[in-house]
Amino acid sequence: MTGINRLPQIPLGCGGPAIGIQGLGCMGMSEFYGDTDETESLATLELALELGVTMFDTADVYGMGENERFLASFIQANRGRAVIATKFGYARTPERPDNWSLDNRPEFIRQAADNSLQRLGIEVIDLYYMHRRSTDVPLAESIGAMADLVAEGKVRALGLSAVGAQELREAHAVHPIAALQSEWSIFTRDIEAEIVPAAVNLGVTLVPYSPLGRGMLTGQTLAENLSAGDARSYFPRFSAENREANMRLVAKIEGIAAGQGVTSAQVAIAWLYAKAGELGAAVSPIPGTRSHRRLQENVAAASLALDQTAMAELEPLACEVAGIAI
Repeated sequence: MTGINRLPQIPLGCGGPAIGIQGLGCMGMSEFYGDTDETESLATLELALELGVTMFDTADVYGMGENERFLASFIQANRGRAVIATKFGYARTPERPDNWSLDNRPEFIRQAADNSLQRLGIEVIDLYYMHRRSTDVPLAESIGAMADLVAEGKVRALGLSAVGAQELREAHAVHPIAALQSEWSIFTRDIEAEIVPAAVNLGVTLVPYSPLGRGMLTGQTLAENLSAGDARSYFPRFSAENREANMRLVAKIEGIAAGQGVTSAQVAIAWLYAKAGELGAAVSPIPGTRSHRRLQENVAAASLALDQTAMAELEPLACEVAGIAI
């Protein structure tokens, strides 16, 4: 593909493989966000590689294994170019789809890794995350089991998702943590006070998920327009009582975008890169999409620079959001 400015790359963690400064969240290709089109999703994966997106994010819980199976042929065909990140932690299965309990026991971790490797059809997982932490198991015990997978050659690098600064430090003391996946956007900024500084200090790459507020920051996603089966219908920020207040905030983002001739989604992603730069953090956000157009829009935002006036206007919005992020 010609005429494309490919994304620059950063190392994953300290001395890890190079990854594009933007990844792709693949969850919605199989579950949670309404009907999917596998043909378009596969074409979007291929385009992502051409644009310099190299890290593809999934989890065993997405579609209860179906997302990993869906990605398998793409990952196998592009094994030398694509970095696959997957996760363990939820006990949900096709037999028990409503079981959202957590399991961080070493024996569960080992079996989950083997299952993911089988579904993906590969010999090693590039980045293996603890999806959520269960306090029922000592963190050092769980990280030790993950480290064993690295020693056995089943996993290349370790990651954590949605943990606090102290948990990150504790885990890193057992085995180097390459990546921390946390929600981070104009509307959700909790991690900036303690977690981002801890990651910077440890050399951990931050992988922000939902940088577009699960679609809200695009200005296109309203609760009444969500299709049947879209999980966002149950999220507080999309509820009828919160929607109007939040869309007024989105309108402010749209105003900034209009002034620069870009989209509100691009402003949201550009804000994240700018804020990470202010804090000295290495980031590779993973906006999720099944659409060619949205993918190109998201990638283009990596080269968009917001001026200080725009950053100042966006600064207070998180404090005004109605409803928790979930």
